[in-house]
Amino acid sequence: MVRMRNTKSVNGTEIEKKIKRGNALRQGSAWRGYRGPVTLLLVAVCVCGSAVWQYVTSLDGDIAETLVSQGERVSPHPRVFTVQCSEDYENHKRYPGCTPQKCGRAVTDSVVTREEAQVLRRLAERGIALAGSEGGASILDLHSGALSMGKQFVNIYRYFGDQIKDVFTQEDFELYRDVRGRIQAAIAETFGLDSTLLYLTKPTFFSRINSTAAKTQHDEYWHPHVDKVTYGSFDYTSLLYLSDYGSDFTGGRFVFMDQNGNRTVEPRAGRVSFFSSGSENLHRVERVTWGTRYAITVSFTCDPAHAISDPTLL
Repeated sequence: MVRMRNTKSVNGTEIEKKIKRGNALRQGSAWRGYRGPVTLLLVAVCVCGSAVWQYVTSLDGDIAETLVSQGERVSPHPRVFTVQCSEDYENHKRYPGCTPQKCGRAVTDSVVTREEAQVLRRLAERGIALAGSEGGASILDLHSGALSMGKQFVNIYRYFGDQIKDVFTQEDFELYRDVRGRIQAAIAETFGLDSTLLYLTKPTFFSRINSTAAKTQHDEYWHPHVDKVTYGSFDYTSLLYLSDYGSDFTGGRFVFMDQNGNRTVEPRAGRVSFFSSGSENLHRVERVTWGTRYAITVSFTCDPAHAISDPTLL
């Protein structure tokens, strides 16, 4: 491994009615006897100690290395970790100047400011609050309009119509497009690509994750996976974190599952983590144990046939 160093509120009567309709879719044993104060104290200490130990080991017992901690600030240059490319790309058409020739993962805190991350988080909060999943994971895709609602999805643009302008603003979408462009430029520079040959692809979406138990498979975000295998169009994947590990939530760290050990990136608001999408970067997300984790997954392809446009607010 090598290192390189104000919107309007939702006040409309109609939108409130639709929110209510969306909500309608979401549907110790005691001690016996007296054993003495000393016995009770010893039992309490043992139980508490065991619970704390199980909690700590469940959080980080499988983490071999923290690549970047929440308290660090990686700036001005990305911190890059190179890995050998997998053979996944051989099973797809190659695009010179774009298809990964060198693979790896990188982290930067200088592409998006914490203030911009806060604005994007509020956008996600307002959008997902229109409905939301019954389980612990909800998504909002501004491109397709997909929004988690109960155990299914709705299209926010069709479901809410013109009233969606009471939720989002042109400034929200302009910032979203600008941030996407900056992330794309950072990926191109880091991996030595022609940025004009890199295209936004689907799915690209906001996510909100908390500790609520999963209700459907869509809520089970923690399973190990390879993006290039799951979505054949993916060549480069990025995540923009909108909340802080340790203060906004616990658990929820991003984990690269390497043959010689697991390595993690701790989320920090405004932090961008990006990587080549093949099997060289098998990964998962820890289950969130407390609080709420917000992020944006921004995905890129080298295949223009799988390109998608930036979202617009008409």
